[in-house]
Amino acid sequence: MMKMVKVIAGLKEEGIFEIKLNRPEVHHAIDFEVMDQLEKAISRIQAMKDLRAVIVTGSGDRTFCSGGDLSAFHSITTQPEAYEMLSRMGKILYELNMLSLPTFAVLNGTAVGGGCEIAAACDIRIGKEGAFAGFIQGQLGITTGWGGGTLLFEKLPHHRAIEFLLSSKKYTTLEAKNAGFFSEILPEKDFQGEAQRYIHNLLNTSSIVAGAYKRIATERWSNSDLWSRMEQEILSCSRLWESKEHTDAVEKFSRRK
Repeated sequence: MMKMVKVIAGLKEEGIFEIKLNRPEVHHAIDFEVMDQLEKAISRIQAMKDLRAVIVTGSGDRTFCSGGDLSAFHSITTQPEAYEMLSRMGKILYELNMLSLPTFAVLNGTAVGGGCEIAAACDIRIGKEGAFAGFIQGQLGITTGWGGGTLLFEKLPHHRAIEFLLSSKKYTTLEAKNAGFFSEILPEKDFQGEAQRYIHNLLNTSSIVAGAYKRIATERWSNSDLWSRMEQEILSCSRLWESKEHTDAVEKFSRRK
C-alpha cells in the first residue's frame, strides 16, 4: 500500500505555492516526518523565483493543525531532548515567517496549540465559520514551544497576545478575529474557493513590489534579533517539558484518547 504523503507541497497555481498538512487521521498533528517535509517545502520556496504568495492549510474540512503529535513525542522526557525537537520546529516557523513574500494561513478547520503557532508565523490568517482557535499549551503545563508566542507578540497588540496565551482556551474564529488574530472569517460552504478569491483580491501588486513590502517587516525582525527571542521561548518551554505538571497533563490527555 502506498504511504500517505504527510505534507503536500507545490504550486497551487502560477505564482502561488501551497503547503498542505495531510494527516487527517490525527488532525494534522506534527511529527518528525512532517518536520522533514516542511523543511524541504520551505527550501523549495526559498529557491524559487516569481512566486507571489505562499498558502499554508490542511486537507479536509475539520482541522487545520492540532499541534505536536503527543504519541510521536511521548518518549521525549528530558530538557535537552525537548529543546532539540522544539528548536527544530521553531526554526521551521522562523524560516516561514521570514520568507520574502506574503504568506497566508488558510485555517480550513480548528487550530490548537502548535497549530496556532504555525498560523502566527504567517502574515495573514483566514479562518472558517464554526471553527475554533486557541493557544492551549498552558493546559499541558508548558508554554508555546516553537516560538509562536514570540511571533504572536509581533503580530498582535500586547494585551491581545497575552490574553490568548494566558487563557489557554479555545476561541471561536469570530472571537479570535475580533481580537485581531484573523484578518477574515469565511463561510464553511466553498471555504477554500472563498479563501482563494480573498487572496487574489489582495494580490494586486507584482511579486517585486510584494517582496519589497515584506522586506520592511523581515528587516525589522532581523534587526530586533527575532530568532534569539524565539530561542529563549523555546528554552523556557524545554525546561517546563520535564516538569511533573507537564508529565501529569500528558498522561491525563493520553488516557482520554
